[in-house]
Amino acid sequence: MTPGLMVDSVRGLDYWGVLGLEPGADAAGLKRAFREQARRWHPDLNGSDPVAEERFKQVNEAYAVLSDARRRKAWEAGETGDGGDAAAVDPYASAFPTFESYLDRLFGRESASPAESPSEYRSEPQPRSEPQPRSEEQDPLRARSGGDVTTTPGPPPPPVRAASDEETVVSLTPDQALAGERVELELAGGLVVEVSTPPLAGDGWRLRLAGVTPGGGDHFLQLRVRTEEGLRIDGLRVLYQLELSPADAVLGCQVVVPTLEGPVRLRVPAGSSSGRLLRLRGRGLRDGERSGDQLVEVRIVVPTDLGDAEQALYRRLQQLAEEREAEERENRGA
Repeated sequence: MTPGLMVDSVRGLDYWGVLGLEPGADAAGLKRAFREQARRWHPDLNGSDPVAEERFKQVNEAYAVLSDARRRKAWEAGETGDGGDAAAVDPYASAFPTFESYLDRLFGRESASPAESPSEYRSEPQPRSEPQPRSEEQDPLRARSGGDVTTTPGPPPPPVRAASDEETVVSLTPDQALAGERVELELAGGLVVEVSTPPLAGDGWRLRLAGVTPGGGDHFLQLRVRTEEGLRIDGLRVLYQLELSPADAVLGCQVVVPTLEGPVRLRVPAGSSSGRLLRLRGRGLRDGERSGDQLVEVRIVVPTDLGDAEQALYRRLQQLAEEREAEERENRGA
């Protein structure tokens, strides 16, 4: 028996415990628990661990019994039969699907049963043992050939694919981000999914599709909600980065910045440092009677192609700053 599993003294394996459910769970909870446990113990995601393979078979056996009214009733009554025979109710008792095929079955994209599609399944690894000689009565081929027959072993099972995360950038307009948008994506392996972005989504948001990549990794959708003028949308707020020269940031200035409703004039206060936020009220995204603000972030840009006169002025400013610091130190010492 696999460690950690509970056994009912009358009915054998505790199917409710295998799926992590309380007895009497409804059909929706049963199906949800089956999917979670099957993904957790699938052999492709556990390096062909024999314990994981055994748990995977028990998960399928538990779901097959509990989802079938006749088998469930017989099992609850303590009767032996389908409920106690894994091979009779578990389609993976002797072979496991590849993880991609298993995902197709979970998402309802595959109608064929394991018996109907043998090419999609790999053989379960078996423990190695010494070959035992067979009698002529057991092996007619040996009797006809007059001796032992050498057979060629079959191909090895395909390698287990390591889980890896993937990412797709999805561009939305401000209106699409506001209301939410249905996006259709074709993932690696040909799996097509439809995703609805949440209303009031923002630039830079990441949505996670759990366990859909080959090997069981996650697929992330990174939302990009920007305008040609450089406006970034975050819910009802609009963000804009304003580049200023050191002189304009120190002395203050008036600039023209873009908004969703057209350019406006903005006064930048003197002594503005990088990272300072200036607010334009009501200039954000509108949703009925609600409206957001636009935040303008100051970013000081230092020029790199200064002329001789400009360099001389900056050197003089540097000297004045050093003299001022020296004077402040003297005053503190006094």
